[in-house]
Amino acid sequence: MKKENTIDHALRATWQAVAKTYNEQALKHQSTMAMAMALLYIDYENGTPSTALGPSMGMEATGLSRLLNTMEKKGFIYREKNPKDGRGVFIKLTELGKQKRELSKESVKQFNKRIEENISNEKINHFFEVTEVIKELIVKKSIFK
Repeated sequence: MKKENTIDHALRATWQAVAKTYNEQALKHQSTMAMAMALLYIDYENGTPSTALGPSMGMEATGLSRLLNTMEKKGFIYREKNPKDGRGVFIKLTELGKQKRELSKESVKQFNKRIEENISNEKINHFFEVTEVIKELIVKKSIFK
């Protein structure tokens, strides 16, 4: 079996192309794909608990901490103690962060629109069905028995 004909190769190669495309776009706005993604995951009005951000983005604590430090230095976010639990911290968007979030949101919309213009709804629905089955098999740990 050629590697080009494996599902994992297709997923990995496609994701690398998507990530490269998003990073090129983010670079135009002094950002990265990871920062743009974090901006989209942070609640616009109330902020997001730092403990909830990592799992929702699929990031480990060390990588997330480094990312948040960089975003704070760039003025995209600030940290605020949780008034209900002094041990917790909310990650909140600055005005600049809100502007960058809107740019990120528009980039995602443009990406999806361009894909939808080139692929039928039926094929897109099949794509989501396939990815859902793959995720379920992985969650159930039924890939490698």
